[in-house]
Amino acid sequence: MIWLSSWASFVKIVETGSMAAAARRLDCTRAQISKQVGDLEQAFAVRLFERTTRKLRLTPAGEIFYQHALRALEVVDRADLAVRIGTEVPCGIIRISASLTFGRLYIAPLLPHLTECYPQLDCELLLTDDLVDLIEDRIDLALRLTNTPPEDAVARPLAVVKRVICAAPAYLDTYGHPATPAELTRHQCFDYAHPSGKAVWRLLDRQGEEMAIPVNSRFRINNVDCVLEAVLAGRGMAVLPTYLCGSYLADGRLCAVLDDHEPLSSFGRHVYACYTPSRVRLAKVRVVLDELDTLFRPVPPWERAV
Repeated sequence: MIWLSSWASFVKIVETGSMAAAARRLDCTRAQISKQVGDLEQAFAVRLFERTTRKLRLTPAGEIFYQHALRALEVVDRADLAVRIGTEVPCGIIRISASLTFGRLYIAPLLPHLTECYPQLDCELLLTDDLVDLIEDRIDLALRLTNTPPEDAVARPLAVVKRVICAAPAYLDTYGHPATPAELTRHQCFDYAHPSGKAVWRLLDRQGEEMAIPVNSRFRINNVDCVLEAVLAGRGMAVLPTYLCGSYLADGRLCAVLDDHEPLSSFGRHVYACYTPSRVRLAKVRVVLDELDTLFRPVPPWERAV
């Protein structure tokens, strides 16, 4: 804001009564002050001061400009203070986005703690499985499960998500434990809805060999919570992320199947906190990142449960 210095100098001349006094207060030369006044008068095409050998007197145009300059500088000062506070004290509204299930389990429970710790901070959580636009949707921080973080944003890695083939003990007691991936074709396997209508599980063995197993999936669902409920009810087995099934594996309500094979998924193995570069210095973003670090590092909660 090139004009800001000239306007501040003009106000200081009026307050001190002379260019020399204003120059001393602003720690610059009288010539610099005089040039700034000349530039203002040229820009507005009016005289702002009546100059005599003994003192300066505001012209009618100068009086009008002085009142407006005072108000403008006050607004600038308030804006400067608000920006500085925003980078030093968590305040205002922070908008966070996350997928439906992951956000419900791990992000939503953080919000009451954040608002309690930071009284000037309000939180908004957008839960959606759609990919949000950080700028268009005014998102301060997005939690994304992906293998390829966005190139136009800062992507901070938080955790690794594994996937496990799971079934309820009652189902396995009735239909048996598959001993090889090929035996999955004889089981009821719940899968996510695919446009092709074909259900294929891709597995990686301990030797690094990848295999594709067509599975019998008589119904497919596009929501992982519904898949979990069907598996818990003993209706079949499914590939589930450990952030969702970890606690059920720990308490025995679910069992891992073919745990020497790792299911591969297009949904991504890594959890990233993503934000635009303009958000880096905001205190409200920093405190949420700190809370996420505490939650997910060094070991995420779903790994601690297993």
